[in-house]
Amino acid sequence: MSISSCSVNNLTMAMWTIRPSSRKFLLVGVSYAIHSNQHNRILPSSVLVRSKHATTSATRSNRLTFINIHDRIHHHRRNRFALTIPCAIAGPRRKSSSAGVEHAGGKNPFEKIYMQGIAKTLIRDGDVMEEVDLLGRVVEEDAGADKVEDSEKAKGVEEEAWRLLNKAVVNYYGSPVGTVAAKDPSTGNSLNYDQVFIRDFIPSALAFMLKGESEIVRNFLLHTLQLQSWEKTVDCYSPGQGLMPASFKVRTVALEANSDKFEEFLDPDFGEAAIGRVAPVDSGLWWIILLRAYGKITGDYELQKRTDVQTGIKLILNLCLTDGFDMFPSLLVTDGSCMIDRRMGIHGHPLEIQALFYSALRCSREMITVNDASKNFIRRINNRLSALSFHIREYYWVDIKRINEIYRYKTEEYSHDAVNKFNIYPEQIPSWLLDWIPDNGGYLIGNLQPAQMDFRFFSLGNLWAIVSSLAIPRQAEGILDLIEQKWDDLVAHIPLKICYPALEHEEWRIITGSDPKNTPWSYHNGGSWPTLLWQFTLACIKMGRPGLARKAIALVEDQLAADNWPEYYDTQKGKFVGKQSRLYQTWTIAGYLTSKLLLENPELASILTFDEDIELLERCSCNLKKNSQRIKCSRQAAKSRHI
Repeated sequence: MSISSCSVNNLTMAMWTIRPSSRKFLLVGVSYAIHSNQHNRILPSSVLVRSKHATTSATRSNRLTFINIHDRIHHHRRNRFALTIPCAIAGPRRKSSSAGVEHAGGKNPFEKIYMQGIAKTLIRDGDVMEEVDLLGRVVEEDAGADKVEDSEKAKGVEEEAWRLLNKAVVNYYGSPVGTVAAKDPSTGNSLNYDQVFIRDFIPSALAFMLKGESEIVRNFLLHTLQLQSWEKTVDCYSPGQGLMPASFKVRTVALEANSDKFEEFLDPDFGEAAIGRVAPVDSGLWWIILLRAYGKITGDYELQKRTDVQTGIKLILNLCLTDGFDMFPSLLVTDGSCMIDRRMGIHGHPLEIQALFYSALRCSREMITVNDASKNFIRRINNRLSALSFHIREYYWVDIKRINEIYRYKTEEYSHDAVNKFNIYPEQIPSWLLDWIPDNGGYLIGNLQPAQMDFRFFSLGNLWAIVSSLAIPRQAEGILDLIEQKWDDLVAHIPLKICYPALEHEEWRIITGSDPKNTPWSYHNGGSWPTLLWQFTLACIKMGRPGLARKAIALVEDQLAADNWPEYYDTQKGKFVGKQSRLYQTWTIAGYLTSKLLLENPELASILTFDEDIELLERCSCNLKKNSQRIKCSRQAAKSRHI
């Protein structure tokens, strides 16, 4: 490489270095000059830059370019992002080491920078700009002021979020009992968004507890427990006694006619008024999960030991553990029985319900008081945990290797040793999946039934499988790997897609019944739900990858507040506020706050999650059967995959 330098004033010397090959520009020289008129101080006068991508003859002729620092520094200080590289040395002034532009008071701005120990210039190529020191090293810009500004902005967003969350609190006889689903002043028809939903209150409860405010959570747990025993009927039929309500509302009635005295009461909805009249299966599961979290965070374990609370736990689980016709340990439910509370083709054994069911079983096993009366109940819990964990890990997990196995499945197998146990037809593998699934990573499918696999990615089920350790560590890592590699699909502008991909065209018409709210890439059909951020954060912290959560939070830090905290976002990339999205949605606000608090207190995140329970794989109900000749258990063959 030929080296040239600018001779300036009395003496010039050159110092050379090669920039890393990954950069678009190479800083190949810095010219120094001894300035006799400034007490023989050695100051740099120019830098020599060579473009890496100069390919044409015209560009090659201008490959070596001097940037006169003295001429450019004032421009840089006034407009730090407007500096460009001159194409050629033009005129002796560019080589000059004169004092250049001076500020008021006669002080040279460059000398001021140099005396602080760093002389910098900016090198720009299109939209890429770097700051380099005199040895050609990239200098990280002093972002102190920017960080302070960002910190102040984030603090302002958090303060607004807390103000809105406190404003959403519902009181019952003067005591807080929950938060409404939304307080949107832009609409006059609140529908049921003015009610307290059990599933919606979970992130609000965590936010309050992580901040040290637990009264509202204790009140919520006890009052919803009382509602469990209420009579609930739909067309003269009553569901099981342990069913928890989807929501409740505080209502007032006059004690006497023409009296100014009123009485408050809680009016629950068990699904009788819900769209589709579907019982909320997930409500009881979330209640148990919140009960454990309350004890872990506050240290108030006495609440769990109360007789009415112990009875409430058992009533909920009795509904789930009741024997039926099903051959699978997974919980059989109808469409719309969880967060996706409209027809979306999730009837059967949806992953979201299984992950919550597994988590509730593990929570209950911790909280149920062990005595002679409860031993049989705990045994039932352990057997179901063992069977459920194996079933989900073995049959719901897909990665590129597993999909290739399904692709080669033989069908119509009739034997105890069948490989294709559920008679899945390879033609069910959707075309989008073959190109979408990465070489590294995988996920738990959305549903599994005889001759049917729902290959859609459902965020809540996969994230809660990580949190509860329903997914083994290798699978949990694979899920986060998939989210990271498919960030543009699953996160994009707003985290996080409730499911991916959306149902479209004829599939949408058949499965949703042409639901006008669940149109493609809207609401439950591929919409982006910011409330899922707190569960994503919890999963990332558990797996030692909080950076992913911070990256997701950074996307919404300003956006959510600017958009008035919407319920969900539409379009494939989540660019638009949902067409029927409620604003000031409480669990959007609470999900953001909980995510921030969890990242600030990762040790608290650890007590909300579960570690792997190796003993579950050892407990197999097959081994407890006396007549085991007919039972063919595949667990031993597959066991090595899960340890």
